[in-house]
Amino acid sequence: MLDKKYLLPQDALKLILHNLKPGCLTVETIPIEKAYGRVTAEDILSPEDLPGFERSTVDGFAVKAFDTFGAKESSPVYLTVKGDIAMGAIPHFSLSNGEAASIATGGMLPEGADAIVMIEHVNVISKDLIEVLRAVSPGENVIFRDEDAKKGEVVIKAGHRLKPQDIGALAGVGITTVKVFKQPVVSIILTGDEIIPHTEKVTPGKVRDVNSFTLAGLCYENGAVPLKMGIVRDEYDKLKKTVQKAYEISDIILITGGTSAGVKDLTAKVIDELGSPGVLFHGASIKPGKPVIGAVCNGKPVFGLPGHPVAVYICFELFVKPVIHHMLKVTDKNFKKTVKAKISRNIHSQAGREDFIRVYLEEHNGEIWATPLLSKSGLIMSLVKAQGIVRIPSELIGLSEGQEVLIEIID
Repeated sequence: MLDKKYLLPQDALKLILHNLKPGCLTVETIPIEKAYGRVTAEDILSPEDLPGFERSTVDGFAVKAFDTFGAKESSPVYLTVKGDIAMGAIPHFSLSNGEAASIATGGMLPEGADAIVMIEHVNVISKDLIEVLRAVSPGENVIFRDEDAKKGEVVIKAGHRLKPQDIGALAGVGITTVKVFKQPVVSIILTGDEIIPHTEKVTPGKVRDVNSFTLAGLCYENGAVPLKMGIVRDEYDKLKKTVQKAYEISDIILITGGTSAGVKDLTAKVIDELGSPGVLFHGASIKPGKPVIGAVCNGKPVFGLPGHPVAVYICFELFVKPVIHHMLKVTDKNFKKTVKAKISRNIHSQAGREDFIRVYLEEHNGEIWATPLLSKSGLIMSLVKAQGIVRIPSELIGLSEGQEVLIEIID
């Protein structure tokens, strides 16, 4: 075990990632119908051109563009209508000079056509004759056969978390299955003699389970599968037995509670006994969440999270989320939603420690103001009410009223 000097969160995270192999999860092939939110394990190449034929983007008439040059309302160009192109049909004719064909949006261009005149720019004289009121250039109102995707082109890169539009694109090029990383299973273990199931009535000295629900939702949001292991008393043998079982059936272990004074050494001891290198840091220079434990045991990350709900959320965002993405080998850039705002009151901090302050936002006279929710980290409702979080860097000793800050929006 390393010494217990408190690390800044970014340094603590680096220590975990340094001891954890990226992309360490197995790969599986699944139907695209089940691939929403999954992370690709390889580059996906288009097996064909998309759309595979020249098609119209508007309702109108397929033409040879040069036939329309000079056309305007005061001196229209007259073209002979050779035929109509039905939706989904292959036109069995070609256009010669001075000819046009009626076409709907999405229709296939006939041979010889290279542009579409919108219906709004045409006067239909008869079923065989139109006058064109506006010239078009080659390629105007046309999607080319490989404009959406070229055969052999990388359409989705490895390490990308698949969104609904990605699945639609895969279907569009005829791909039916994809190789993805197995979703990491995250065991969630609650410790504490005071914790009771959420279905039970609260009695003095007891509190309902909150953290397993918050953590389970955060796991789902980040591509992992939560596995609730129940509530364990603050006893070495019971905790060790539960943690050992979790170690055998999951990829990541989260233990909430048992990290602060009195039982913190118990949790750290159980974690350290799981495997090498064991506990990498015990405590981080953050508020809330200072007592957090980070470990890697024979290739599996294990975290001892504080018991307070807000600290649990902050520690998940700082440590567990990036670890999940590291294991899934996610390459997508994670751009957080932020907004600039003015802080509504002075906030004191401690040099050398990063503080994460919950805020709600209000607009006054065209300016956005952030009001701190300075409640204790054990109060979950402060997180419910919060619309964002402001980080006070370790080099500062606080924020001044009216100071502009960057707020990270909570989804």
